[in-house]
Amino acid sequence: MMTFLAEAGAENPLVPSTAELIVGLLCFFIVFGFLGKKLLPNIQKTLEERHDAIEGGLERAATAQAEAQQILEQYRAQLAEARHEAARLRQEATEQGAAIIQEMRAEGQRQREEIIAAGHAQIEADRKAVVAALRQDVGTLATELAGKLVGESLEDHARQSRTIDRFLDGLEESAAKAEATP
Repeated sequence: MMTFLAEAGAENPLVPSTAELIVGLLCFFIVFGFLGKKLLPNIQKTLEERHDAIEGGLERAATAQAEAQQILEQYRAQLAEARHEAARLRQEATEQGAAIIQEMRAEGQRQREEIIAAGHAQIEADRKAVVAALRQDVGTLATELAGKLVGESLEDHARQSRTIDRFLDGLEESAAKAEATP
């Protein structure tokens, strides 16, 4: 058995022969050189392109985010300005409304005063007309009554007017004294 191992030791499959080792190393260096010269630059170039694409994408994303933030700030500023303008316009509208209401009240007051003045003037004109008609009627009645009491005719217009005026003046003075002393 030992001999078998000794014979097998010369031909150990785990230990390559020197020629095989040199040819294997030579092939390894040729393949390694080929990979290093041709394949490695392409791999390196692809990795750099990917790195640049990723970095460029991140930079573009950061730039887009910064632009979006700037636009958002502009929109917020415009919104604040629009709200301020709306508040100012509401305030102006409120002030204008108050001024219009005040003007309408003043106009209504003026028209009311005109209507009242016209009403007073109409009442005064009607009162004067009624007083004149009443004087005429009372004068006629008083003249007839005085004529019946005196027994003579008081047809003379001048005398009749003076008598009527005296009678009515006396009535007005009596009414004024009665109102003054309650």
